[in-house]
Amino acid sequence: MRKITYFLSTIILFVFTNEINAQLFVKDNSYVYNKGTVVYVSDYVNLEGDIDVNGTSGNFYLRQEGQLLQSAATVASTNTGSGKLSVFQEGTVNNYAFNYWCSPIGNGSLTNDFGITLLGVPTNIILPATPAPTIGYNPISFTTSSYNGFATNGAVTISSYWIFKYSIPSANYATGWQPVGPATTISAGQGFTMKGVSGDDSTDVGESAVNNPALIDSQRYDFRGEPNDGTIAITVAPDLFTLTGNPYPSAIDLSAFLTDPLNNRLDGKAYFWQQDKTINSHNLADYRGGYAVYNGFSGIHTPAPLLSYMLDGTPIVGPIPPESTSYLRRFSPVGQGFMVRGESPLPAVPSPIVAMRNDYRVFRKEGAGVVGSGNVNLTQFERNAQASTSIDYGFYDDIINVAGIDYTQISKAPTPQIKINSTLNGNAIRQVIIGFMNSATDGIEKADTKSPNTGEAALPMDVYFVINNTEFINNVTTFDINKRFPIGFKNNGQVTASFKLQVYEFVNFEAAENVYLYDGLTGLYHNIKNNYYDVVLAPGVYNNRFEITFLNNVLEIENNIADNFIIVQNNPNQLLTIANPNLLDVKSVVLYDITGKLIFNKLSLGAQSNYEFSTVTLSEGVYVVKLNTVDDKSVTQKIIIKKIN
Repeated sequence: MRKITYFLSTIILFVFTNEINAQLFVKDNSYVYNKGTVVYVSDYVNLEGDIDVNGTSGNFYLRQEGQLLQSAATVASTNTGSGKLSVFQEGTVNNYAFNYWCSPIGNGSLTNDFGITLLGVPTNIILPATPAPTIGYNPISFTTSSYNGFATNGAVTISSYWIFKYSIPSANYATGWQPVGPATTISAGQGFTMKGVSGDDSTDVGESAVNNPALIDSQRYDFRGEPNDGTIAITVAPDLFTLTGNPYPSAIDLSAFLTDPLNNRLDGKAYFWQQDKTINSHNLADYRGGYAVYNGFSGIHTPAPLLSYMLDGTPIVGPIPPESTSYLRRFSPVGQGFMVRGESPLPAVPSPIVAMRNDYRVFRKEGAGVVGSGNVNLTQFERNAQASTSIDYGFYDDIINVAGIDYTQISKAPTPQIKINSTLNGNAIRQVIIGFMNSATDGIEKADTKSPNTGEAALPMDVYFVINNTEFINNVTTFDINKRFPIGFKNNGQVTASFKLQVYEFVNFEAAENVYLYDGLTGLYHNIKNNYYDVVLAPGVYNNRFEITFLNNVLEIENNIADNFIIVQNNPNQLLTIANPNLLDVKSVVLYDITGKLIFNKLSLGAQSNYEFSTVTLSEGVYVVKLNTVDDKSVTQKIIIKKIN
C-alpha cells in the first residue's frame, strides 16, 4: 500500500485537483489543503501532533466543498493523531429555527464524541505564516443565559439551550429528547438540534459567499476534530424514531443506507424537520413545522405539512403557512441530520444492528437542481426557504464513491408520481403521492411511506391513503388505468371541516389523462386534475368512502341515462322536481347534503311522468340528488337550495 507522508519544515500549500488514493499521514507542523475536490484514502488518516492553538499540528483543511472519502471498513475508525480535520457547513441564520445536524468529526475519544465547543467560525483563508499557517478560525462561544445566538465579524455565539439529541425514550427521558447544552456527549452518528443565529459576518474565507451574508439566511460553521470513519452503530426500536444523520466529512448516498439489507431493521425512510422560518418566536405554540419524508426505496420525497403545536407538543392546525420547501434528498451532504424509524416488528436477521458504513460515502457537491438550469448537483442541506419543486435529477457520471457503484447505470429520471395536495380546513397542506414502479406490489412494502402523524403525533384532521387499514402518505404500485386507491379523511374536531383536493403535479408521468376523487356515498366522480374539489365532512373518520381513480366508470352510463330525466330545484315553490318523460321505472331518489349526510331516501317510486319532493324544511346550500332505476342505472346531479321571499 502506498503511503503519503508530509514532512514540511516550510509551509507548502497542497491543492488537490484530482482524486488521491492512499493512506494519509500529515506530520506535525504541516498541513494539507483540499480545494473543491475529493481525497480518497484507502486506509486510515493520521494527523500527527498535539492540539496547538498556533496551528502547528498536522491539520487537514477541506474547502469549497472538498470532501474526504475512506474506503469500506467493517470495523471502528482507525484514524489517529491530535491534528484536526476542518470542514465547513452552513446552517440557518434564523434565531428561531432548528437545524438537525450530525457532526463529521469528534474529539478523538474512543467514541469520537462531539460537542458544540468543537465548532468554530472561519476567520481567513489558510495562508503561509511563520513558523506555521494560521489556524484560520475562532472557536465559537456559547451562552446559557439567552435563547438567542448572534454573529459578528469573526465571531459566533450559540445559545446552548437548544442543543438536544434524541433517542429511544427511557425512564430518564420519557419523550426521547435529551438536553446536551455545551457538553461533549454526542457520540459519532448521533444527531443533534441547534438553532441558528442573528447578525451577519462579512468575513471572506474564499468560499462562494462570505461567512454570514447580510439578508441571506446562511451561517457558516467550521467543524474541527478527528474525522469520523468506519462502521457507526445506530440504535433503533420498533416503530420509534432516532435522530441520526450523515456522520462523515463527505456526502452519503442516503438511498444506499436506507435500502441496504444489512439495515433491514429500518423502515426505509429518513425524516427531515422543516420549519416556517418567517415566524420569529421561541414559543412552541407559535411554531409551524413538521417532518418531510424521503423514501429510499422509491426515491420519493414528500414535503412536511407545516403544523402548529400546543404547549405539550400536540400538533394542531392553524393559519396556512408558506408552502413547505421541497429538497433533493438522495445524496445527503456533510453535517445533515435526520430521523430514522425502526421497522415493526424488528427483523432478527441479517444484522442485529443498524449502522452507517463507509460503503455509503460519495463525493457529491451541494446544490438543488432545477429543470433547465444545467445544475446537476444532488445534495442540499436543509437551511433556508428556497424551494425547488421542479427537479432535474441530473447526471451521475462524475460521482466518486467507496462501494464501486456504477451510478451511470442508475436512472436519471425520478420515479413516476402524482402529487395530490389537500388543505386541511383551509390551514396546513397535506401532500399525498401515488408512485409507480415496475417492481412494486399492491400490498404494503417499504416503497410505501407510512404517515409519520399517527399515534401520539396524530393530527386533528388529516388526509392519507388507506392500505390494509393503515395510514400512508405515499402509495407505490404498478400502473393500471383501472386501479382505485382508497383515500381516507379524518376530522377529529367538534364541527364540520373542509378538505380541498387537487392534483399538484405530475412528475415523469403521462399514462393517465384524468384523476378523479370518487365519493362512494353519493356515487359522484370529481375531476381533481385541473380543479380542486371541496369535501366538507362532519366529525369522524372516513376510510371506506372515497377513492382516487383514473376513470369515471359511470360517466358513459350517466350520460345515456341522464337524457331520460330532468332534475330541477324549484326554489320559488320549494320543491325538488324530476321529469321522467320516457316513464322509466325508478327504484329510488336519494338526497344528500354536501357533507354526504343523508337527507331522505324515497323508495319504489315506479314509472311516473313527474316526481315532486318538498325542500321547505331544508337550509340553503348545495345538495346532491342520486336517482336509481330498477335496472341499476343511476344519475347524480347537484342542486342549490335558496330561500326566496
